[in-house]
Amino acid sequence: MPDHSATASVQQVRGACPHDCPDTCALLTTVQDGIAIKVQGNPAHAHTDGVLCTKVSRYTERTYHPERILQPLKRIGPKGSGQYTPVGWDEALTDIAARLQTVAARNPEAIVPYSYAGTMGLVQGESIAARFFHALGASLLDRTICASAGAEGLVHTLGGKVGMQVQFFAESKLILIWGSNSIGSNLHFWRYVQQAKRNGARLVCIDPRKTETAEKCHEHIALRPGTDAALALALMHQLITHDWLDHAYLAEHTVGWPELRERALQWPPERAAEVCGVPVEQIVSLARDYGHCFATGEPAAIRLNYGMQRTRGGGNATRAVVSLPALIGAWRHRAGGVLMSSSGHFPVQRAALQRPDLLAGRGPRTINMSTIGDALLDTTAPQIEALVVYNSNPVAVAPDSGKVVQGFAREDLFTVVLEHFQTDTADYADYILPATTQLEHWDVHSGYGHTDALLNRPAIAPLGQSKANTQIFRELAARMGLTDPCFSESDEALCRTAYGDQVDFGTLLEHGFATIPLPDAPFATGQFPTPSGKCEFFSDRLAAQGLDGLPDYLPNYEAAGTSTEFPLAMISPPARNFLNSSFVNVTSLRQIEGEPLLEIHADDAQQRGITSGAVVRIFNQRGTYRCKAKVSARARVGVVNGLGVWWRKLGLDGSNVNQLTSQQLTDLGRAPTFYDCWVEVALDAPLETEKT
Repeated sequence: MPDHSATASVQQVRGACPHDCPDTCALLTTVQDGIAIKVQGNPAHAHTDGVLCTKVSRYTERTYHPERILQPLKRIGPKGSGQYTPVGWDEALTDIAARLQTVAARNPEAIVPYSYAGTMGLVQGESIAARFFHALGASLLDRTICASAGAEGLVHTLGGKVGMQVQFFAESKLILIWGSNSIGSNLHFWRYVQQAKRNGARLVCIDPRKTETAEKCHEHIALRPGTDAALALALMHQLITHDWLDHAYLAEHTVGWPELRERALQWPPERAAEVCGVPVEQIVSLARDYGHCFATGEPAAIRLNYGMQRTRGGGNATRAVVSLPALIGAWRHRAGGVLMSSSGHFPVQRAALQRPDLLAGRGPRTINMSTIGDALLDTTAPQIEALVVYNSNPVAVAPDSGKVVQGFAREDLFTVVLEHFQTDTADYADYILPATTQLEHWDVHSGYGHTDALLNRPAIAPLGQSKANTQIFRELAARMGLTDPCFSESDEALCRTAYGDQVDFGTLLEHGFATIPLPDAPFATGQFPTPSGKCEFFSDRLAAQGLDGLPDYLPNYEAAGTSTEFPLAMISPPARNFLNSSFVNVTSLRQIEGEPLLEIHADDAQQRGITSGAVVRIFNQRGTYRCKAKVSARARVGVVNGLGVWWRKLGLDGSNVNQLTSQQLTDLGRAPTFYDCWVEVALDAPLETEKT
């Protein structure tokens, strides 16, 4: 890239944001004398357009954080105490390899990897790491904690994690933002929405919480958590009864329409209004607006996000919502349809990256990451004896964290954590190994909110003694006698492997990104990636599993108002200035966010004598969590919002909101039910008695 600075020691390096966000921004890092001094959006990348969120714009503060772990650490105190002493890499890796070899000799399935989206990178995520665990024959990990219910819903309806292209929302005339606080979690999509709004589009937000996004929309439908499928079926009811239907599209490009029609007719708006806790008029009006787009030939688009699939019926709810566009033929327009995830459009060569062939015919068991609490406490052979955690902070983010902590505290569990900081999980590690940040390593990325592949070049040398995830697993493999040549493949070579010949690597090197070629309106004439090639309202694949082939409404396990002991529903949406549990320890962002809060509606607060700033106990059968209350119009009656995910160690009593969430799983995708959680809230100790 041209050097526009006065001195030759300043350069800009192209990269990609690694975090779990649909925007997957292209970055430019300014480096002076080997030090990164600024991270900004790449203006040459259309979706990023030079703009970054508040979090990532402060990425240098994270990379150069004074609490960054820059040398291997070995535990010297009780688990959870955070007491460590520095050791050399050779001592750490030699001991870790010996401990893992001892476990593997008894049963390699007693070794479990635990990772998710601390980086979304294809190389620093599951490349050498996956090869390492496959070669060992370790247990497999079912990576379900965020999106698998919605993903299954998409697969069994549209055929994959596919949808409309995000930039065409700018041309839509009706946009339903469903289960998404786009201003906080999908900023660049919101910029397209603003463009559409200026051009006369109507915006409707569907969310139990009155988010910043809901405030900026023309209408907010504050339904109860887990009732999204009921709302979608009622919209279908109105489209049918008023004949706002594209009969030709239904006949040519869908499967199971007669059966879905019959089910939808069982959901008049009055029934759905009672279930959802919203006025009948809102449902009727929304259906009229959606049907009007068909009548006038205008595009209607739905931006669906993952919050709505974190309940018992999350997979079915996804299926119901993503079925809607086919009813009115919205897919005929490039600005019509639905987008939940675009990741299925990327031709990632996962087998080449992860090498499942290294299992050599072995079929190890699979551990669900969402039930890691139960898994660690299960004494059934083979009991988990060794856990290697990377790109994740399960003690903070996994549900039912009381059990998770109990499992991690096992003295007979050998735990290794690859990290940047001493997180809640790192406090329980036998060894903490210092990993590089995105500014210090090669990687390549796909995305789930647009369709551009991105390359990340290292902008600076690794700080201290930190090593890339890939290098740590290479060195462990060597010490454990794993000699397959695949372990010597360099990170740059892995970046080339990730897409093979499906994406031009020269383009990635030159520009930092490459667009996956797609039709503007990918399903205008059907051609869905389903077995039938059609939008499958009825899924034969689900029916073959003994499941309902049609989408339906499934009430929450812990629905609001169904327990006298725990009468409130709780959802735990992300705090705006954090990303899951990342950035929680970045001082400037934590100062903006303030402190852990529970939002509660004025009516619910008054009944309990709660005022803003008071310390409250939120509790259910799984545990108790204490934080300050905020009486807020963002909460609807009967639902409280426990903003997350704060590190447990920063809470008033060393816990966070996941002390209350359960390990029950969704209908499809084996995913967690974070937003399917009943609680009670009570006033707690006076504020002056709390620790500071």
